[in-house]
Amino acid sequence: MSKKYVYLFSEGNRDMRELLGGKGANLAEMTKAGMPVPQGFTISTEACTQYYNDGRQINDEIMGQIYEYIGKMEEIVGKKFGDVSNPLLVSVRSGARASMPGMMDTILNLGLNDEAVEGLANLTGNPRFAYDSYRRFVQMFSDVVMEMSKTEFEKIIDEMKEAKGVKMDTELDADDMKALVVKFKALYKEKMGKDFPSDPKEQLIEAVKAVFRSWDNPRANVYRRMNEIPYDWGTAVNVQAMAFGNSGENSGTGVAFTRDPSTGEKKLYGEYLINAQGEDVVAGIRTPFPISHLQEQMPEVYNEFVEIATRLEKHYKDMQDMEFTIENGKLFMLQTRNGKRTAAAALKIAVDLVDEGMIDEKTAVLRVEPKQLDSLLHPQFDTAALKAAEVIGKGLAASPGAACGKIVFTAEEAKEWAERGEKVVLVRLETSPEDIEGMAAAEGILTVRGGMTSHAAVVARGMGTCCVSGCGDIVVDYDAKKFTLGGKEYKEGEFISLDGSTGNIYGAAIATVEASISGDFRRFMEWADKYRQLQVFCNADNPHDAQQGSDFGSEGIGLCRTEHMFFEASRIKAMREMIVADNTADREKALEKILPYQQGDFEGIYEVMGERPVTIRYLDPPLHEFLPTKEEDIAEIANELGITVEKLHNVIDSLHEFNPMMGHRGCRLAVAYPEIAVMQTKAVINAALNVNKKLGLHIVPHIMIPLVGEVKELKFVKDVVVKTADELIAAAGSDMKYEVGTMIEIPRAALTADEIAKEAEFFSFGTNDLTQMTFGFSRDDAGKFLDYYYENKVYESDPFAHIDQNGVGKLVEMAAKLGRATRPELGLGICGEHGGDPTSVEFCHKVGLDYVSCSPFRVPIARLAAAQAAIKNPRA
Repeated sequence: MSKKYVYLFSEGNRDMRELLGGKGANLAEMTKAGMPVPQGFTISTEACTQYYNDGRQINDEIMGQIYEYIGKMEEIVGKKFGDVSNPLLVSVRSGARASMPGMMDTILNLGLNDEAVEGLANLTGNPRFAYDSYRRFVQMFSDVVMEMSKTEFEKIIDEMKEAKGVKMDTELDADDMKALVVKFKALYKEKMGKDFPSDPKEQLIEAVKAVFRSWDNPRANVYRRMNEIPYDWGTAVNVQAMAFGNSGENSGTGVAFTRDPSTGEKKLYGEYLINAQGEDVVAGIRTPFPISHLQEQMPEVYNEFVEIATRLEKHYKDMQDMEFTIENGKLFMLQTRNGKRTAAAALKIAVDLVDEGMIDEKTAVLRVEPKQLDSLLHPQFDTAALKAAEVIGKGLAASPGAACGKIVFTAEEAKEWAERGEKVVLVRLETSPEDIEGMAAAEGILTVRGGMTSHAAVVARGMGTCCVSGCGDIVVDYDAKKFTLGGKEYKEGEFISLDGSTGNIYGAAIATVEASISGDFRRFMEWADKYRQLQVFCNADNPHDAQQGSDFGSEGIGLCRTEHMFFEASRIKAMREMIVADNTADREKALEKILPYQQGDFEGIYEVMGERPVTIRYLDPPLHEFLPTKEEDIAEIANELGITVEKLHNVIDSLHEFNPMMGHRGCRLAVAYPEIAVMQTKAVINAALNVNKKLGLHIVPHIMIPLVGEVKELKFVKDVVVKTADELIAAAGSDMKYEVGTMIEIPRAALTADEIAKEAEFFSFGTNDLTQMTFGFSRDDAGKFLDYYYENKVYESDPFAHIDQNGVGKLVEMAAKLGRATRPELGLGICGEHGGDPTSVEFCHKVGLDYVSCSPFRVPIARLAAAQAAIKNPRA
């Protein structure tokens, strides 16, 4: 028996979403429930996959089934495709299994030709309506199927309105619509070199192909990547009998939600237009009426719609987004789906549905997308001000929030200006660790280069600072202190605004408002915490970040990067003295100057976190990152350090590496210079001893040795740590415990995890570096070629944004099993950027890690993702 690719609406149901797509499954469900749905059929997602497998062709088997189902549809609706006296007209719409609003294509009024339009005019006694439908079809078919420009058709309409002295399309009469059809078809012939197709079956097959093609259009590909929708899902196509909202003053079309999608308030929300078709509502040419106004215009239709909307929400147990058409006073439902909503609305709706007894807490927890919470945790633009503002450019939405400030081009200026009370936006080609203070001082960060996991993006997310990265259209001139975008110059001191949630850049100041977290948020997160099994820690390098993480529910610190503490102006001189020292004694002397700073930082963090675990990673980056690169800076710093410019040049040259990522960094620094590990151990242990004494606590320090690839390496550094720590603890007369573990970020460490676990008391997976080392490309350079990989379907998503479960994930799983086989009580966590990514959190839950650690502002996201993972797949 041949495979079934086509289904009548009466043959499906809501559970067939994978096959029929969301729209097709819901149309089938509404049909089953006896709702007024124009009938039709769905061409399955499997037909779309087959279309691509067959080299973008619809094969004979699928074509045969489509023709067969046209016949069945004709019998159901009592009209004939292409019939002169009573023509069947259809809409052709996409419908993937995951909602992708506006990403794919739609064609209305298909089936019209020069004969059928006359039949429609005679049948309805309304030639204007018939020819309006025809001109709309020619325009949509030309645009969507043949990829002609819409603007050329709109120009013809504008010329016609001008000649007639009218402003609205609705003011054009039947003869005008007839004339438009002639002009549109002439334009089609001129551009395409052939006549507009008049055979309805040919029109239909071409439209179906166009919808299948739209699954692979650029906007759909970007949307899928952003929302982690697999390419191989494909889209279904829904062929549905037309209901005409443009057939007179007793007809109309609209979109409505059962609750307000912005606030979550329980009231019908939406709008409609009289004498219009679907695209008119979204095109914005005419101002729609609010849905409540329908009660006055057509009370019976309104009451029926309210009754259906209520039924649908009760049936799906969620807020519904519905499309409807009214044809000559009769209501038709064209679609229902779970409505897209803001984060605030999502929380309110979830909590309200529990209170209304419609769903339970677990279902409520599954209803809110974890990454949506991001927008609740950062300042936002005032909605009215944002609507009035002009977008001058767009980059990657790298770190959410709203930023408004004066343009500065260096980290030093950002800090200086901020200190004198100015709000600034730091504009850089790209950022480096040296820019940390300027980044911290800025309201927002804008970079020309770099992706979602570039230095700017990662650090900004960690700080909760708005960041738009990778806006390649910007041309920066540091010397002239200006940048050019969209043909306009923007100079230092001028205002710009950034929207880190959309990537939009605005050339003026826009007012911002602080984000507010409602009681719903707290209550909802209590439910999430009740069900999750993974702990959630934060990455924090200072007491401020530790407090921020703690406020958002962090249960510990999974990564404290000690190098960030060395970049402050008061400390970097001593760090540089240590680097230029050419003997151990001078190095130790410089390190003694750094010790009190480092110890003070740790004490501040311990005071915030109390007895919650704090994992401190020892010095990781290559030493050259602490030294200057510009000639004038080299001269200034040589003078500051009391050495010759030549000597400093020699040090810089000696530290130069062809591939610093794989160079002299991490534990390799402590192997070469054990005195660094000695100083850091003193700082950690003394800080814990002091805070334990001061606050009567029992802190257990967690010391993490980075970038280990060989167990002997770890043992060498661990021996230094243990000797120093034990001496200090004994001298203090304390019995304080501590743990020494390692970061698993080199594939060899994962492969030999059973050996490494003999020395390590915990593993923390550094998936940023593990991803780089496994794939063999740098995350800072990958942006240059990853787009080609997405385009050619080599990768579906950025491996630095979502953990690569087939490769990197296997290493994590293997290391976890091998490590626990050696040391059953081995602690396991993850501290890369993936720790705040919902898909990656689900993976960490599945492979049995104890915790995930992420930037403070992603802690609520990780808490919710961990709860969803536990509800969907509870651990034994």
